[in-house]
Amino acid sequence: MGSLSRVVSMAWTQQEVRELKEGRYMLIDEEPCRILSIQTSKPGKHGEAKARIDAVGIFDGSKRSVVFPVKHKVQVPMIGKRQAQVLSLNDTEVQLMDLESYETFSLPLDEETKGQVAPGGEVQYLDAMGKRKITRT
Repeated sequence: MGSLSRVVSMAWTQQEVRELKEGRYMLIDEEPCRILSIQTSKPGKHGEAKARIDAVGIFDGSKRSVVFPVKHKVQVPMIGKRQAQVLSLNDTEVQLMDLESYETFSLPLDEETKGQVAPGGEVQYLDAMGKRKITRT
């Protein structure tokens, strides 16, 4: 069990808020999120500039907003974009095999990808923080 927690903890790096860019990723509430927009405010008389970040969760789809000083360090997830072959599917899930590691695993089949995957076909999936999601068919 200890080795699993070590793998998950190494699944992110740190970056200052001022280094973040729209379209990139960051962790908000332990959830990998894609950054939609960043607005920075000018520093006040005794403060420092702050950044408001609007993002959407990769896996849960919920929108999140946070405000941090621009020198604040945030966690940035290490996201792998990988290819897999569809081995089989039913109404609720699809069984995939990673084309590099040959690992097989199942993912839930959502409405977006339901009609687009077929056995023998290939898909692209995201792998982040121990979770996976099909992104392209």
